[in-house]
Amino acid sequence: MNYKKTGAEKTTITRDLIELGEKTGNIYNSISIIAKRSSQINRDLKEELINKLEEFATNNEQLEEVFENSEQIAVSRFYERLPKPWAIALKELMEDEVYIQSKDEEINFDSEPNA
Repeated sequence: MNYKKTGAEKTTITRDLIELGEKTGNIYNSISIIAKRSSQINRDLKEELINKLEEFATNNEQLEEVFENSEQIAVSRFYERLPKPWAIALKELMEDEVYIQSKDEEINFDSEPNA
């Protein structure tokens, strides 16, 4: 998924807990789903960032020399400006873009599971 164009808020805003609880029937289930999904998003973003920063890695392990790479700094700043994983997960839940599967029943908000 492209997390760069989610449209999720970059700052904290007040949410209606009743509306959040209506998505799953229980506020605690909704929060649990948001937490699990934000962990998945965080893992994906971290892997993507590490892969991009490995392109700038040097084989020279001299501690005296510190190279300042403007492209590496730009990549890091870009990822710092992205919405937080919890904000993306919350937006996905509120827009019914999350596949939820419980042990008792299955609730399908999306045609594809987000693993």
